[in-house]
Amino acid sequence: MLDHVGVRVSDFERSKTFYKEALGTLNIELLADYTFSDGRVAGFGRERPTFWIASGRVGRGETHVAFTAASRAQVAAFHSVGLSVGGRDNGAPGIRAHYHPNYYGAFVLDPDGHNIEAVCHEPE
Repeated sequence: MLDHVGVRVSDFERSKTFYKEALGTLNIELLADYTFSDGRVAGFGRERPTFWIASGRVGRGETHVAFTAASRAQVAAFHSVGLSVGGRDNGAPGIRAHYHPNYYGAFVLDPDGHNIEAVCHEPE
């Protein structure tokens, strides 16, 4: 449903490493990395970049982005790796039955405090 999402990050290299490692557990790869006169951008995706980070001043408020995971094991791997590369726990892997009975998600705050989620909607 979404074409792409972009967020600003305060430390480009730190955030690029965070997303490269954490999203790698979901088979999402770094597909673009550009330098412009006013900063840098990096795009992540499976076939084309659909999630972008950009260097610059981080605005007020929190961004929430949820990435689809193919399995519950991928959700757990995303959470574990996300924490190991500088993320902060915002919800351990588990069922969120208030959304629906098979909603299995995990939440990690990225280095700038953005709420990044991996979710699998498939039954166990």
